[in-house]
Amino acid sequence: MFRALLLCAVAFAQPKGRPAKPAEIEARGITVFADGRGLPSGKGRASEGAPIFKSKCAECHNDKGEGREGQYPPIAGGIGSLTSTKPLKTVGSYWPYATTVFDYIRRAMPFDHPRSLTTNEVYAVTAFVLHLNGIVGIDEEMNEKTLPKVAMPNRDGFVPDKRPDIRSKR
Repeated sequence: MFRALLLCAVAFAQPKGRPAKPAEIEARGITVFADGRGLPSGKGRASEGAPIFKSKCAECHNDKGEGREGQYPPIAGGIGSLTSTKPLKTVGSYWPYATTVFDYIRRAMPFDHPRSLTTNEVYAVTAFVLHLNGIVGIDEEMNEKTLPKVAMPNRDGFVPDKRPDIRSKR
C-alpha cells in the first residue's frame, strides 16, 4: 500500500506541460531597467494621459494623485518632505527613476485590471503622473528615448550598497 501511494505521489509531482517557446519567454520578459533598457517603442503625453488617469486610476488615486487615506497611497506631492518630520513618499518625492514608474504602471495598473493598458497608454499615464508631480510639462512627449532622461527629484537620494558581498552598479 505504501509503495502504491509513493508511486502516485511521484507521478503527481512530475512537471506537466512543455518547455516554453522563445516567443513565449520574450512576451513575459517586460523588465524595464533604470537606464531605459527594455522600454518598448511607443509614446504619450500628460495631456493624453489625463483622461485615461481619470477613467482608470482616479477611483483609487483621486483626480490629482492625492490618494485615498487608509486605502490607496498618494502618488503626487511630498517633494522635499523626505527629511521632514512627516515625509510623504510619492512618485515625485521618493522614486529615483521615471523608468520605474513606467514599469510599475505597465505591470500592475490599473489595480483591478493589471497589464490592460496599451504601451501608448502607459507612456501617457506615466507622463501624467510625472506632470502631477511637476516633473514634466503637459505636452512633453514621453517615449523610450525621453523617459530615461527625466531627472527625478530624488534620483540622488539612493546610494550604492558598499558591503563587500553586495554588487551594486550605478
